[in-house]
Amino acid sequence: MTESLFTRDYARMWEYAKKDPVGFWTEAAQNAMADIHWFKPWEKTFEWDYPTFSWFKGGTTNICYNCLDHKIIKGRGDKPAFIEVSGERGETRTVTYSELLELVKQYAASLRGLGVGRGDRVMIYMPMSIDSAAAMLACARIGAIHVAVFAGFSSGAIADRLDLTTPKAALIQDQGSRAGKPVYLKQMFDKGVQSAEKNVESVAVLIRGQDKPDMVQGRDLTWQEFLKKGEGQSGDYEEMESNEPLFILPTSGTTKKPKPTQQCHGGYQIYIYCMADWVFGRRADDVWFCTSDIGWIVGHSYNVYEPLLSGCTSILYEGTPNYPNRDMWWDVIETHKVTGCFFSPTAARALMMLGVEEARKHDISSVERIFCAGEVLNPPVWEWLQKEAFQDRIPVMDHMWQTESSGPMFANPYGLEQKPIKPGSACVPMPGIVPDVVDEVTGRSLLPEEKGTMVVRKPWPGQTPTLYGDLTHYKNEYWEKTMGSAGAYYCGDAASMDTDGYVWFTGRSDEVIKISDHRIGTIEVENALVQHPAVGEAAVAGVPDELKGQVCLGFVVLRSGYDPSPELEKEILQHVRDTMGPVVVFRGIEFVNMLPKTRSGKIMRRVLNKAYSGEDLGDLSTIEDESSVEEIKSAVQRIENK
Repeated sequence: MTESLFTRDYARMWEYAKKDPVGFWTEAAQNAMADIHWFKPWEKTFEWDYPTFSWFKGGTTNICYNCLDHKIIKGRGDKPAFIEVSGERGETRTVTYSELLELVKQYAASLRGLGVGRGDRVMIYMPMSIDSAAAMLACARIGAIHVAVFAGFSSGAIADRLDLTTPKAALIQDQGSRAGKPVYLKQMFDKGVQSAEKNVESVAVLIRGQDKPDMVQGRDLTWQEFLKKGEGQSGDYEEMESNEPLFILPTSGTTKKPKPTQQCHGGYQIYIYCMADWVFGRRADDVWFCTSDIGWIVGHSYNVYEPLLSGCTSILYEGTPNYPNRDMWWDVIETHKVTGCFFSPTAARALMMLGVEEARKHDISSVERIFCAGEVLNPPVWEWLQKEAFQDRIPVMDHMWQTESSGPMFANPYGLEQKPIKPGSACVPMPGIVPDVVDEVTGRSLLPEEKGTMVVRKPWPGQTPTLYGDLTHYKNEYWEKTMGSAGAYYCGDAASMDTDGYVWFTGRSDEVIKISDHRIGTIEVENALVQHPAVGEAAVAGVPDELKGQVCLGFVVLRSGYDPSPELEKEILQHVRDTMGPVVVFRGIEFVNMLPKTRSGKIMRRVLNKAYSGEDLGDLSTIEDESSVEEIKSAVQRIENK
């Protein structure tokens, strides 16, 4: 009998997955069976009906069953599943696996009472909470497809998602809050429905505010009325074929209108479970603190589903890191003895700007590892987390993935063997990810250190197999985007690989700045800006220049203790020149109070470009704060007047 190549050796696993992806993922799924149960074994591991594909075809499973029922069977019923911490309400709530299952069954029965069944879409528009996570699990339990919308999105984003997914029902909350200010969710939802082309039959409203919101007769139900609909209905699970849809999650829309990605029960479970093992080194006794919202893919995968698949305890945090106190997250870590953290780079920058003194107030010695993803973790921010906040006691590791990938694509394989950390790099491709950096125009594979566009040569189980309702767009956008590399997945990110196989992302492919024929990534310039001690955050765009083709336009948020001045501007520009060389030319930089970001914390660089050119800004439904746009417009005007 031939020795299996499926070991805990990263290099051997990666080569195995590259040479025999079917054999590799077959073994991966078999090894996961202790936590992921199949009611019926799959008949075929992989089938590619280009451009879409199927994983574990013919097998039946249910992710909610594996998250809850299967864990209780294994004796984990009394263990905390979720700890809900609300900085906004000043409340903490804990549910065990057994208690969570009963809540999910109740919601599942109530959904059935509304007429929701297998394949129906359900929109969830609720803040981070046990109830919103239970709503997701209840949909999965009965075979409905959830569409979770971040509870800070505007009515325009709601309208877009209603039209994209045509949900039969919606589960919403009347209001939430952000930094102590009320957010009127019901009003926002109703406005979105009014501007949408599609309608929704039933809306269940969880009322948290003091005043009862306006209810639409014949459509809206209070939460109590919703629960009453479950009387006499079953809360049991459906056995789902591996490739039946689990959820639809539109992308965050940093560059274009959101795309409705789709994930399925089988491949999604296997991938996020394996990545939690190989990347995060998760254990069943972990207390996991991921600061993402459930409205994003990170929240889906590593706040809700995967911690339960692994039998961990997951903290669901509602609020910002600095309200009502500046040390909120550090307090959560100390109070709940957190062992693993997952921050976005934006969140890490926010912690840095609040000061290391806030971390020093607390015993954070329980933390064993830190992970960051969402955008590139700028080296100065990494250094602050690594050396100041955690005093070089534990590793701080960056990694990269997308809504479309469901889990990490490039990462430090900490759970297998920790590799040396190169600040600014996403580290190496995970087993099953076969990368290639290609020329954007020709599709030619590039040599190490050459900058190009990242593609992946083979599908993987966590990859979205289609865009909901739009296979043609899926084919054109992801598989035939570049000439010469048709049939390879187009990531849309500019990148290079070094001689050690480490991947360096420099921004989106359409955000590369070409100065006198030199290709410079926006993130490279932003990293240089943030290395200056006065700079807390930075965003860079490329703008036309008659002589050089393009030059840089920079926007800077200063750290506390620094004030804008012409002298500081010159000092920062000289710093970038000293760091990157004279090839980096600026039209100018301007100081602003905030940058335009999506609600997931990603910088919307297209806003910078379009504000400069005077073009229509396009879809802003996912922007965090619309006043940031006016900030940028004013800053552009100041630069032009210099």
